[in-house]
Amino acid sequence: MAGRQNGRHRRPPEAQATYREVFAVGEFRALWLAQALSFVGDQLAQIALAVLVYSHTGSALLTALTYALTYLPPIVGGPVLSGLADLFPRRTVMVVCDIVRALLVAAMALRALPFWSLCVMIFFTVLLGAPFSAARAAILPDVLDGDRYVAGAAINNITHQATQMLGFVVGGAIVTLVGEYEALALDAVTFGASALILVAGVRARPAPRRPGRDAPGLWRGTRDGARLVFGDPVLRSLVAFAWLCAFYVIPEGLAAPYAASFGGSAVTVGLLMSAMPTGMVLGAFLFSRFVRPSNRIRAMGWMAMLACAPLIVAGTHPPLWAVLALWALSGVGSAYQLAANAAFVAAVPPAGRGQAFGLAQSGILAGQGLGILAAGAVAQLLGPETAVALAGALGLSVAAALTLHWNQVRGEVIAGMRAPEQAPAAEAAQS
Repeated sequence: MAGRQNGRHRRPPEAQATYREVFAVGEFRALWLAQALSFVGDQLAQIALAVLVYSHTGSALLTALTYALTYLPPIVGGPVLSGLADLFPRRTVMVVCDIVRALLVAAMALRALPFWSLCVMIFFTVLLGAPFSAARAAILPDVLDGDRYVAGAAINNITHQATQMLGFVVGGAIVTLVGEYEALALDAVTFGASALILVAGVRARPAPRRPGRDAPGLWRGTRDGARLVFGDPVLRSLVAFAWLCAFYVIPEGLAAPYAASFGGSAVTVGLLMSAMPTGMVLGAFLFSRFVRPSNRIRAMGWMAMLACAPLIVAGTHPPLWAVLALWALSGVGSAYQLAANAAFVAAVPPAGRGQAFGLAQSGILAGQGLGILAAGAVAQLLGPETAVALAGALGLSVAAALTLHWNQVRGEVIAGMRAPEQAPAAEAAQS
């Protein structure tokens, strides 16, 4: 039918969506609620596992290893397993991943397990998050069109950062109140509830690719996805912008040693760790609600530089209040990721979204892990302030280079945003 897309009226490309419009979409409400439950469950599980492992082993190394297992699986298997979101119906992929994760976490909660067995279960529980996240990211553009997608991404980002700010405090209280195994059981319940919400609230859609020759295997799909992303200058730039977070995430990884400069209290560590997520929430809200869609594309490079530049000031050893303000300002700048995400969705063919998102997400996790590891080594030698300042300087240099290239290719993205203005007329002429 002319003038409609997925059952919704087309919106002018520069029309800005409100959060109320986004929450009026029932499928988005289901996806958002499932995501929120997952975030809460993840916070509970991280704390419960840390307490459980340390209380049983008394080893800080084994406790750290358990936490590291939450980063490793998506890096190792994410790019391959994310292809499942392109080979099977995406709602089915999410529901199956939730059910299997619920069973794995429930097994951890039922009885004490040997450390190696616990590690195996943690590894596979986190690994299944890769195809789930890829399927969810790939289905969201089918649920929200135009600027609704950007507003929805902002809501998801705010939800994630808010659970980070509050989750560890509330989660710690819950684990203390009910116990480690009971907290793991609650995490299993959140996975089960998420699966039920997705079945009830998200419409079933066919697999993006037809069986047979149109559906390559996972390894071939991974290779094709890499060629798709890195063979296109626009997608290549957008992925590079996404991976830039490897630089400006470093302050969070060094919050504890950085706090030692101000007395090292737990309150100071908490303030430092919450500064950047607070800025991210503010930036996501302002960028999605008060900046026109095409202006977001134009401002993306400058915002990326803003995410890194304030960190350089750490080299001057500013007071705590200034550090908090600078880290929050860096978080505001990171809101450019909303524009990068929306442009990435628009540029990737729908049948390849799962693989492309999985590749981008795995690179983000790998960059964050390696960046924090390298910064930790620098902080050990030169101090955390110097490590943060160097991260800011390197990140600013990379962001400036990306911005120069982006200014050459962004016209294609803006032109693509304006193209839907002629679509209804074209459809009418054909009907």
